[in-house]
Amino acid sequence: MTAVGTGLPEHSYTQDELLDIFGITDPRIQSVFRGGAIERRYLTLPPVGPDGTRLVETQGELLSKHVSTGLRMGREAVETCLKQADMDLSDVRYLCCVSSTGFIVPGLSALLLKELGIAPDCARLDVVGMGCNAGLNALTAVSGWAATHPGQLALMVCIEACSAAYVFDGTMRTSVVNSLFGDGAAAVALLADDTAPADAPELLKTTSWIIPEAMDAMRFDWDDDHERFSFFLDPEVPYVVGANAEEAVGRLLAGTGLRRSDIAHWLVHSGGKKVIDSVRINLGLTKHDVRHTTSVLRDYGNLSSGSFLFSYERLLAEDVVAAGDYTVLMTMGPGSTIETALLRW
Repeated sequence: MTAVGTGLPEHSYTQDELLDIFGITDPRIQSVFRGGAIERRYLTLPPVGPDGTRLVETQGELLSKHVSTGLRMGREAVETCLKQADMDLSDVRYLCCVSSTGFIVPGLSALLLKELGIAPDCARLDVVGMGCNAGLNALTAVSGWAATHPGQLALMVCIEACSAAYVFDGTMRTSVVNSLFGDGAAAVALLADDTAPADAPELLKTTSWIIPEAMDAMRFDWDDDHERFSFFLDPEVPYVVGANAEEAVGRLLAGTGLRRSDIAHWLVHSGGKKVIDSVRINLGLTKHDVRHTTSVLRDYGNLSSGSFLFSYERLLAEDVVAAGDYTVLMTMGPGSTIETALLRW
């Protein structure tokens, strides 16, 4: 993993600003917005109607938002990533796009390739509909391609226009979702063999752990009442994820000779305050261990599949990593699923 870059929409909003914009006066919903440890999120809000209120977007309009917002953010993330890697668009030989906020054919990888002018013989992959854990699912596939094509640049781009997956109906179910997610894109560059920079971390191992009995705890499916897709989060999600975190990390470290105390850096998906607290407590981590996870949640909300790369970017900027340090990446999402990866610097 040689470099990372991120992209965001133009506008961001505090939680109180969003309550005012949508005229939310229900004290229960207000407490959800204000109690989630989120200060600000980048969003692409619906247009304003003649009466000054925000319009209700159709599913078609939401899908258009998914594409237009996604491409703008994705372009920014890729260009920033390549600049950090000191490489050009002509160097890109594999492009993987990850998203769960819309479905289109051809996918975002083809659209982004055309948008950026990447060579038409670039290999591509779209990972669609896997949710917040999908970034690490895709990283496994991208690293596999890089390993069999040493010296060739592979890019993974997580593009999540979560504003395109909202339903506004005033219910507690949708309000929890609407209070949590934000728009954002993140790109990471991978190179295998001795072409990678000496200070870049090596991806040693990845694991998956699915919890079939919690299959319906997180889902994005069709809502007949609103004639659009709607996301659902079971209130028990934080506790289900937390209860399985130790098993997932144990499987990641099995056979490596490492213990949890040997891990210098933890980058956990910013899934929400309760999710982070549950994982932290079950793994015996400190608040300092998850500082980048909580700060990303505070500044951006839950960015779905790309959240862990925003935390990774903050770890790099902190400039505290030493040669030989181990890092655990962890993402959680529908399935219910916990994905993990082990890096060595």
